[in-house]
Amino acid sequence: MRVRRVVAVVLAALLAAVGLAPTAPATAATADRWGFAYVDNPTVTSWTVLDTSRQWGTWKTAFPAAWATGIKLAPGRFQVRFPQIGAGARGVPHVTPVDRAGHYCTVVRWFQSGTDEIVDVQCFAPGGTRDDSRFTVLWTASSGVLPAGTAHAYVQGGVSGLVQSYVSTGAPAALAPVGVGQWSVKLPGVGLAGVLAGNVQATAIQPNAAPRRCTVARWGASGSDVLVYVFCFDQAGAPVNTDFTLSYHRGRSVVGSLAPPTFFGHLASAAGGPTNDNSQLGVGVNTIAPLAPAGRYLVTFKQLGQKETHAQVTAQGTGPNYCNLTQPWSYAVDAPVDVICFDNTGTPAPYQVLVAFTSRI
Repeated sequence: MRVRRVVAVVLAALLAAVGLAPTAPATAATADRWGFAYVDNPTVTSWTVLDTSRQWGTWKTAFPAAWATGIKLAPGRFQVRFPQIGAGARGVPHVTPVDRAGHYCTVVRWFQSGTDEIVDVQCFAPGGTRDDSRFTVLWTASSGVLPAGTAHAYVQGGVSGLVQSYVSTGAPAALAPVGVGQWSVKLPGVGLAGVLAGNVQATAIQPNAAPRRCTVARWGASGSDVLVYVFCFDQAGAPVNTDFTLSYHRGRSVVGSLAPPTFFGHLASAAGGPTNDNSQLGVGVNTIAPLAPAGRYLVTFKQLGQKETHAQVTAQGTGPNYCNLTQPWSYAVDAPVDVICFDNTGTPAPYQVLVAFTSRI
């Protein structure tokens, strides 16, 4: 019996190594692989280590001396390399510009190079001109079913249909077009029955590096299902068909993992309740306060300022407005995340925001 058990473990490890492991085992330590980083200098033209105080990933367990690196390919075009965690086109990335001038970014593609995972990003100035911008980026890939109490899900899709998905309940996600540049996404069983809880993030995908942006138009609970409507726009603010990534997390970090990290939180300015949650202090303790100019907000994640942290922001609303980070956050104990939203011309304007924050510990 012991020999059979050892053989099964070895076989499972070999299958995982070549990407043939079952996609829905009974339980799994979601996420399987992930990385996050902050591109503090988008102008470097050789592979350069990114800000070491704002990056981490699952490679750090086996390769603690390795760091995420990045390189500029063309105006506004930048690739981020997460070492030793390559998984091809699996999983999903998210990108948030760190910019006060109204830049925005789309994901061109993500792929495996040797043992590494590379996320290819294109950024634009207002109006759609390709231009360099600082940004935060994450990539995560998951499998398996999680026990009740926490949840994680993501989809990749849009004009291409449902390309791939992961739902921690094991049930299939659903995606359907509802108009030009508009889709509904159903994530079954991941929410709290009848209560809007957790956080969602969305990022446009455009393999031709054309200017695209996507927002969460609205989201809600239907029983324990989470329903999300994603609207996407071009540089003129017109609805446009494109692909996108969408992720959801509840009781877990934005990368989908838990313990570690144990310091994470999220906030939806349009909702409240369990959409404002803090892993250390509970529901409702994170704050959002307006700053000048109109459309700028200080989101404070209390008691979450720890080592190697990360933030993502998505606009919530039916129009073409979008939201960025204004600057890298500090390491104050009450972590301050400075957010700014823009109208289609790149002018700061009030809007609703979805913000997620996590530490690596």
